Amino acid sequence: MKIAVCVSHVPDTAAKINIGSNGTSIDQTGVTFVVNPYDEFGIEEALKTKEKLGGETVAISLGGDANKETLRKSLAMGIDNAVLLKDDSYRDSLSVAKALAEEIKVQGSELVFFGKQSVDFDNSIVGQLTAELLGFNCVSVVVSFTIDGNKIICEREIEGGKEVVETTLPAVITSQKGLNEPRYASLKGIMAAKKKEIIEKTPASVPNYVELIALKKPAAKQPGKIIGTDSSAVPELVRLLREEAKVI
Repeated sequence: MKIAVCVSHVPDTAAKINIGSNGTSIDQTGVTFVVNPYDEFGIEEALKTKEKLGGETVAISLGGDANKETLRKSLAMGIDNAVLLKDDSYRDSLSVAKALAEEIKVQGSELVFFGKQSVDFDNSIVGQLTAELLGFNCVSVVVSFTIDGNKIICEREIEGGKEVVETTLPAVITSQKGLNEPRYASLKGIMAAKKKEIIEKTPASVPNYVELIALKKPAAKQPGKIIGTDSSAVPELVRLLREEAKVI
């Protein structure tokens, strides 16, 4: 079986983010980049599936040279091969999905893992778009994954609970926290990853349907106010919630 996992190179969630001078990108000064946390669950599940069924795994990432760091981490964890679709330009979700789908076709992968979303743009749609372009079945926000021959059974999160979904290969799975516990890269794996080739390709240029106009930080929170310490404050609290906060 050929298994692909698509990985993003994203700012660490603990990093302090500032808007760059152009207003449409972040200032990367002092910002640490990491493997997208949700993608790590996808990497782990790809490795577990290979250990169970055999086959070959490949990590695919779209971006600049910096993405090699994330691909090296994937290799160190145990992924067999890595492909960098080298493109530093801004791409919307559909454009990203088209590039990934074309490479997945080239790889001949029949099972593809994504994280449920990237923690930078948070669109939570690239996995589903890629599945549609490939004509693959898709199960999103997966917290339990079982494969038996051609049959896949997943448990996925829904609002207020979980549901069990059955599907078949070929399929795209987007991974949620709780699916597994990603392994740490061993010293042997790290040393082996340094020797492995990361194949670079130039993806086809496709038009964006979404234009990034500007980035801005959320407004600073207003300071709280104390309007009383006993039940006499309730009428004023209700008034403020209705007239100022407009939440009732």
